[in-house]
Amino acid sequence: MYGGDEVSAIVIDLGSHTCKAGYAGEDAPKAVFPSVVGAIDQMDIDDTANNEKTSSIDSKNNIKEFEKGKGKRKLYVGSQAVGFRRDNMEILSPIKDGVVVDWDIVDSIWDHAFRECLLIDPKEHPMLLAEPSSNGQQQRERTAEIMFEKYNVPALFLAKNAVLTSFASGRPTSLVVDCGGGSTTVAPVHDGYVLQKAVASSPIGGDFLTECLLKSLESKGTTIKPRYSFKRKENRPGEFQVVDLDFPNTTESYRLYSQRVIASDIKECVCRAPDTPYDESAYSNIPMTPYELPDGQTIEIGADRFKIPDILFNPSLAQTIPGMDNFAEIAPNVRGLPQMVIESINKCDVDIRRELFSSILLAGGTASMQQLKERLEKDLLEESPQAARVKVLASGNATERRFSVWIGGSILASLGSFQQMWFSKSEYEEHGAPYVQRKCP
Repeated sequence: MYGGDEVSAIVIDLGSHTCKAGYAGEDAPKAVFPSVVGAIDQMDIDDTANNEKTSSIDSKNNIKEFEKGKGKRKLYVGSQAVGFRRDNMEILSPIKDGVVVDWDIVDSIWDHAFRECLLIDPKEHPMLLAEPSSNGQQQRERTAEIMFEKYNVPALFLAKNAVLTSFASGRPTSLVVDCGGGSTTVAPVHDGYVLQKAVASSPIGGDFLTECLLKSLESKGTTIKPRYSFKRKENRPGEFQVVDLDFPNTTESYRLYSQRVIASDIKECVCRAPDTPYDESAYSNIPMTPYELPDGQTIEIGADRFKIPDILFNPSLAQTIPGMDNFAEIAPNVRGLPQMVIESINKCDVDIRRELFSSILLAGGTASMQQLKERLEKDLLEESPQAARVKVLASGNATERRFSVWIGGSILASLGSFQQMWFSKSEYEEHGAPYVQRKCP
């Protein structure tokens, strides 16, 4: 047991798209930054060392750089550091299919959250970390090891994403539909525990939809210029001229990342889920919506506004987009959102199915898309058993939908009754990392 309720706990939710960190008891995270990092190999650094010294933006933004002796690479973490273009900088993500594949990067992200964003000493605060429902024992032990050995935290707790979302809306039992960046997960929660056997997931998340939109725009002849590749010069007041800049040493991964940031904004601004399944002929003469790109050109977006979000409901639509050929291999196994929900509920005990149907919670950044809740409810009403009362719940506040996992963690870690649940440092020293399985079920 850990009796440290006089210092506030730190809650961290490291997702596949963004990392959210802040103090327990607050209503929104203090720091939100991308969970990708920029990495430059040490050999490239020696070449660019001279240029780095003259770059004023580095000193101005106080960019934290991580030296990795082992991998001989320099990591740049945080929105500003990743947003600043550097020669030979690759964009790397530590998470693949919901599982951590690069612990060095995760470590540097945590370090950035503690020391740069929250300005705290991790030795003084218990840590509540959110984890995906599919997290394995090896991953959890490694997390405990880094937290206790490197950061010397006084106590730790690992909580499942779905459980935290459920707590954020005040329900111990619900079906959580989490539409995140890297994937969409449907997980039934009963009395605060995830029913592992009924969890369903699909690789279609916000990042996949952004990729589809980018490819679709490119196939129609629209080129999205990354922000670093041009500058706008004012000739006369209100009249701008775009001057292209050439950076031959920019990596392909950085160029793509910069384009996806813009495509993601287009998606958030203009896309909305269609009321009925997308049909090419019905939407062919839909009114166009204008969007101004950073370089000043205005593009018109028509049917794609509805087609892209409908991929969540009908994944085979992605194959009709030029350039999405690599999706064809996994397409047959990917199910739409309503099918995943019904499949997941049917794997649960008969006694709780009615309750799950009436409290389906929408969470995650992609869930903020307009009309998504109404469309999911409509599709489920058509496909669910007659006796079921289908109710899809989503907070009207986009911040609450997007940060529901973090908010649930914030509520949980600030409860007085939770204080005896912590996995303390003394228990770690006595029993070792595998004990995390018993303390954090």
